[in-house]
Amino acid sequence: MSHNPDAIAPHGGQLVNRIATPEERAEFLSKADFLPRVQLNDRAVSDVEMIAIGAFSPLTGFMNQEDYDRTVTEMRLANGLVWSIPITLSVSEEVASPLPEGGLIRLDNSRGEFIGVLQLTQKYNYDKTREAINVYRTDDAKHPGVQVLYNQGNVHLAGDIWLLQREPHPQFPSYQIDPAASRQLFRDKGWKTIVGFQTRNPIHRAHEYIQKCALEIVDGLFLHPLVGATKEDDIAADVRMRCYEILLEHYYPLDRVSLAINPAAMRYAGPREAIFHALIRKNYGCTHFIVGRDHAGVGDYYGTYDAQYIFDEFAPSELGIVPMKFEHAFYCTRTKQMATSKTSPSRPEERIHLSGTKVREMLRRGELPPPEFSRPEVAAELARAMRIEVSV
Repeated sequence: MSHNPDAIAPHGGQLVNRIATPEERAEFLSKADFLPRVQLNDRAVSDVEMIAIGAFSPLTGFMNQEDYDRTVTEMRLANGLVWSIPITLSVSEEVASPLPEGGLIRLDNSRGEFIGVLQLTQKYNYDKTREAINVYRTDDAKHPGVQVLYNQGNVHLAGDIWLLQREPHPQFPSYQIDPAASRQLFRDKGWKTIVGFQTRNPIHRAHEYIQKCALEIVDGLFLHPLVGATKEDDIAADVRMRCYEILLEHYYPLDRVSLAINPAAMRYAGPREAIFHALIRKNYGCTHFIVGRDHAGVGDYYGTYDAQYIFDEFAPSELGIVPMKFEHAFYCTRTKQMATSKTSPSRPEERIHLSGTKVREMLRRGELPPPEFSRPEVAAELARAMRIEVSV
């Protein structure tokens, strides 16, 4: 696909780096007290980080109106490149009004710490309902992604950003492997084909099954759990990471799996987010991407396999990463193993369907998930964490 030493080129052809050089950082710090400030929420902080490390390549900052409009309506940037999720910085009219276009804006996190700079090139209004219907396929305010959209400011600030400096992740520094580093890691391992796996839940037996099916085809698995902002009822990131470590230690070939964190925030945009997640993993160096049942979905807003169908709307060369589409896996009580409808002779009543939601429900009832749902070591860790959560 490319002539560079990697197995796959970044989206747009070049890996973006918007981390300030020491000279740039010194200059920004010297101006810190004189720049107008915008305070970012956790999702915006994640977006700054993802842009800066190249995970959102080819984006170099928050979208201008032309990129935003085409992304919302056509799933493309203004230059025609495929892109499915708007990456925008939203503020209120009151915050936007005094900000000078063409000037530098200081970006602070929720604690008021100076983390980045925006070169403000444009301020523009947008239609929240149009974005909701196009991106999330619903204008229902109960949808978590739509809820965030409706609650955010009415003005977008556009322009290139700089991350002041790359800080170690406060919880998982050893798993903070940015795109340039993951590409080097894959080269060092000699992997030519790498499949990425997105998750915001502990891995249950159905996940394990499709990952190992994929490993029969490719050289390596890049297990890439999302640790940015998620829904309040999602299992905490530290618990999920312990579960991944336990699972990899006992049930996976360690020389063929790499675990790293994805610092992005969840949008819960279903099909569009499946494309988004695939392009992010392409930037990390993956050649393939697993798309299972209801990828990035929530509730009943999306059809079971809508996240797979959306890949057919693009030419393979436009995406540059191969989607690996899997049927809904289940535990077959007749054959006593994991399977899908493609491989199992069982009747519907002989199938135990697995999901992160079911596991969470069982844990909240004080029940330990059975081995058909989850590996015993993982179930024990989840139960321990749930007891701690309930007792607090």
